Amino acid sequence: MTAIRQDDLIDSVADALQFISYYHPVDFIQAVNEAYEREESPAAKDALAQILINSRMSAMGHRPLCQDTGIVTVFIKVGMHVTWDGATMSVTDMINEGVRRAYTHPDNVLRASILEDPDGARKNTKDNTPAVIHYEIVEGHTVDVQVAAKGGGSENKSKMVMLNPSDSIVDWVVKTVPTMGAGWCPPGMLGIGIGGTAEKAAVMAKESLMDPIDIHELRERGPKTRAEELRLEIFEAVVVICGLTIPTLKKNLRNTSMRSKMMCAGLDLNGRNCVIPPIISSNSLIGPYISSAMVMLMWMSSPRKPCASTVGP
Repeated sequence: MTAIRQDDLIDSVADALQFISYYHPVDFIQAVNEAYEREESPAAKDALAQILINSRMSAMGHRPLCQDTGIVTVFIKVGMHVTWDGATMSVTDMINEGVRRAYTHPDNVLRASILEDPDGARKNTKDNTPAVIHYEIVEGHTVDVQVAAKGGGSENKSKMVMLNPSDSIVDWVVKTVPTMGAGWCPPGMLGIGIGGTAEKAAVMAKESLMDPIDIHELRERGPKTRAEELRLEIFEAVVVICGLTIPTLKKNLRNTSMRSKMMCAGLDLNGRNCVIPPIISSNSLIGPYISSAMVMLMWMSSPRKPCASTVGP
């Protein structure tokens, strides 16, 4: 049995949130630079340059990449052989304490955006709690925590649809992305969850945005699976209407609920709307009737997974 101390989890969450407030993940920087090198439009090229400059300034000054420092989203995998050494708080309370400390850190105070009583008094909680937390109990002796500070603009542009089995996912994405406008602060990442129930597709779309950005490598080596083929199809299709895209995909096959989410780069940009990858997530569940899909947009200025904290031996 591995004993995890309460303060270790709290500190890991707080440190990760401070880290991602001013550091982009390396794969994101590499993808934007690759896009910059390939871009032909002067306006879009200038926008990508602004993102890279902003990223360097934030890293050097340890100041937030964007004024919207996000809704904290946590994916936590807890090993079945883990014990909690002297814990006086639930795991949810530990995570929220980490959020509280991160967002009120005196050296880099982050904007609190969470309201209590959202349909009533709408009072700001002042410390950005509570976080949105997704749990998975897994084999092993460790606790793995992945955090994202999910920007509200991109979150609010999420789309969902129920498709018939004969409908084209690519066509739906191509039709949907232009309707999202500029409110999600493009460019960004396009995460797609396919299959299962509506809420399953939504979680898969969100989690897919935590995956590495590898669309340029995928284009060079070619697809090996149907999911990779679909990522490239969406990439090429969205590039035509929006500029640049990197898809992430998760699938919950058979009942194809689809939801899409995006993540943005943190600047209100002039020039073309650019998306940086479709990431698609999939999983098997349910029966073979309808397709539902969710597209989730994620701000790249509210980074994901640059600091995945693993507590354990």
